Amino acid sequence: MTPTKPTWDLVVVGGGTAGIIGAKTAAGLGARVALIERDRPGGDCLWTGCVPSKALLASASAAAHTRRARELGVTATAVEVDFRRVMAHIHDAVEAIAPTDSPEALRTAGVQTVHAEARFTSPRTIAAEGRTLQFHRALLATGATPTLPPTPGLPEADPWTSETIWELTRLPRRLVIIGGGTTGSELGQGFARLGSEVTIVERAPRLLPAEDPDASRIVRTALEGDGVTILTGHRLAEVKGCPRGAGEAVLVGGDGRYRLEYDILLIAIGRTPRTADLGLDVAGIELDQRGTVRVDAALRTTNRRVWAAGDLTGHPQLTHLAGVHASVAATNAVLGLRRTIDTAAIPRVTFTDPEVAAVGAPTWNDSGPAPRTVTQAHQHIDRAITDRLTAGFSRLVLGHRNRVTGATVVGPRAGESLPELTLAVRKKLTTGDLTATTHAYPTYGDGPWHAAIQDVQHRLRRPAARAAIHTATAVRRALSR
Repeated sequence: MTPTKPTWDLVVVGGGTAGIIGAKTAAGLGARVALIERDRPGGDCLWTGCVPSKALLASASAAAHTRRARELGVTATAVEVDFRRVMAHIHDAVEAIAPTDSPEALRTAGVQTVHAEARFTSPRTIAAEGRTLQFHRALLATGATPTLPPTPGLPEADPWTSETIWELTRLPRRLVIIGGGTTGSELGQGFARLGSEVTIVERAPRLLPAEDPDASRIVRTALEGDGVTILTGHRLAEVKGCPRGAGEAVLVGGDGRYRLEYDILLIAIGRTPRTADLGLDVAGIELDQRGTVRVDAALRTTNRRVWAAGDLTGHPQLTHLAGVHASVAATNAVLGLRRTIDTAAIPRVTFTDPEVAAVGAPTWNDSGPAPRTVTQAHQHIDRAITDRLTAGFSRLVLGHRNRVTGATVVGPRAGESLPELTLAVRKKLTTGDLTATTHAYPTYGDGPWHAAIQDVQHRLRRPAARAAIHTATAVRRALSR
């Protein structure tokens, strides 16, 4: 094959969030850009991740809130779930957002889309659709795919994953989910609220093992209240079942070995970078021991002409981070800059009910809360009281000079409180900065604000501070005579 002339300024491999934002960013800077996507632009977030899962949770939340309306003095008739209409709502949401990521939208932005498998054929050429694209720079953004454990019988059972679950046409009666992280917890609660008998199996000692233990406890209580059975400290040892159908999962836990029947088996234990069959070795692009693309702080790979962005980099697999990656990487590639990624202030949200939102330094360690934290229980937040949703808290991690270095918020719309806290971590703001900022009342944002007020008031009660205040008051009183 003869290289296409002229050479592309930037070739992007992968049309998910990172690929699309990277391509549009580069085109906006005047670069000649080609984007290669083997399936359809939009990636996992649009088609199988963020959008469909949040649409499912919206339907599930409507059902749950109708059931609990009696607590607020409202009597509702029995809740009926029409699963076909729920799925129609999910697909409508996807289709409404899809045009933003379409080939037409990319073309309008100045990006040429190539629908093909991509493979590096040298350090500066990529084969796609029977031709070779030669590039000055390239951006690798192929994302990740659901991980399947090497469990006996699992390949034959062909389990459902977060990518395929949206093909369901009937609500499963018995749904077993392997994995109690963000995806497993969100989908487990969603399907339980719609009427499925859900069991979540988590190998770690607790649900949401990457989050604050107090958050895990609150979410577990909420899911169990929705009828979810949670088995922590258990692992999947064997599967016996029909492809995508009913079967039996053999579990091993602290109390021995036993069998769990299911109608649908969903695997949600994590995601593996899509790096196979891309010819990365030919291009001189190295992988690390975890199988992720090796990048420096500016997202440049071991091929100095190629950058990487998103889930395949080994950074947290978050859509919003993939977008930031793409902007940084594309700008660096096109303009020759060396902007770096701020890894200290990466927000994340688990969209269960209640939500778990966190950013920055962990709010806990193996022995309990982090060395210096301040916590505001939501039993004392007026908006939570009016909604009768007080099972939550706001916890701040404080560093040198009372700077906010991390936070966890658990409660309704906890993710909406996260931008302020992310900015606080990134800009090294103090609890004094937060308390001095006027907050609207009554909102769930009062949680972090009152946590900051707690810290300021605690410091004002120290002997040295009280002595200084007493002296200042005395001086002012004397001068006013």
